[in-house]
Amino acid sequence: MVKRERVVRMSVEQPLWRALTGYRVLTMVYAVLIFATSGDRYERPWIGVVYLAVMCVWTLATLPRVANAAGCTRRFLVADLTVALTGILLTPLADAHAQTIEGPTLPSIWTAGSVLAFAIKGGWRWAGVASSLVAVANIVERGHPSRDTVHNVILVWVASIAIGYVVEVARASERTLARALEIEAATRERERLARDIHDSVLQVLAMVQRRGTALGGEAAELGRMAGEQEVALRTLVAGGLVRPSLVSEDESEGAVVRVVEVDDEPDESAPVDLRVLIAPRAGARVTLSEPGAPVLLPPPAARELAAAVGAALDNVRVHAGEGAHAWILIEDWPDEVIVTVRDDGPGIPEGRLAQAEGEGRMGVALSIRGRLRDLGGSAEVVSVPGQGTEVELKVPRGKAEKQ
Repeated sequence: MVKRERVVRMSVEQPLWRALTGYRVLTMVYAVLIFATSGDRYERPWIGVVYLAVMCVWTLATLPRVANAAGCTRRFLVADLTVALTGILLTPLADAHAQTIEGPTLPSIWTAGSVLAFAIKGGWRWAGVASSLVAVANIVERGHPSRDTVHNVILVWVASIAIGYVVEVARASERTLARALEIEAATRERERLARDIHDSVLQVLAMVQRRGTALGGEAAELGRMAGEQEVALRTLVAGGLVRPSLVSEDESEGAVVRVVEVDDEPDESAPVDLRVLIAPRAGARVTLSEPGAPVLLPPPAARELAAAVGAALDNVRVHAGEGAHAWILIEDWPDEVIVTVRDDGPGIPEGRLAQAEGEGRMGVALSIRGRLRDLGGSAEVVSVPGQGTEVELKVPRGKAEKQ
């Protein structure tokens, strides 16, 4: 059985939810201890007892809610923040001197847990809204913006927004990693399929072509069609093996990986793979040999060079006959790109090219040499009567990139 790649997504924010769960329990215990040790200063302690009892039940009952993002819904966040704000606003009712004597509120630092839940769930914007509501409640509870109150408010506001921003960056990184793993898995699957096709289908098509040509008659026609399908399938497989280009976008949310697809109107400034332009020229009677890596050239240079190759193949078909075979060799050198077109036709008699130019037939002069000359390259035609013709096309990389 074939093993398939599986992409496993790991939530980078899950540890934050677990930490929030522990924080809520610890701060609940802390608020109860603070009230128990300073209960004698409350004029109406029963208000504090009732509120803390409700807060403890709420905290323990909602622990599963804050264990993950799915359970921590918007409705729950609003209810949780309401419990925290209610405790802040009830403090002056339980303690008549709360507005004149600096002291903790009934929920104390448990309130920060509600704000942190907003930050983890919705990012820094949600954290800013929740911390602002807590700030307003604290100022109302004190009756005036005292120094300690402003200090605590700013501390919660900055910390919650910072945590919310970190969570957004973590989510963006998680999406980037997950998308990269998916693309890598898809690429591995394409490579596996390409190997299977190469080891089975392509070899069968090549064998049918050879046997059909040897048998002749209708079998030869079948072999010719098998050869064409082999070339088409080989080109398709080679194109599928080219790894997709990955870029990052949406910098406000971090790096998001996307695949750059080839559209109908490609960017004129982006290099073009010469192999892709020449591959359609291959067929049953045209064999293409190319490097395994892309042969990148500026779009104008790549198109002109591919057109020159097409002109050379047209000459093979016209002058060497439909039954002639041609071979295309692409060579990628650091300083130049060389494409050689060779055929097994009758060749060109000595002086025939000069005579054709004198008679006004400028096929080789304009279609081939003219195109290469505009690119700063050269075209050399070597032909021996009875042994075929070879056209060597050279394009220097430095001059081609300036086109």
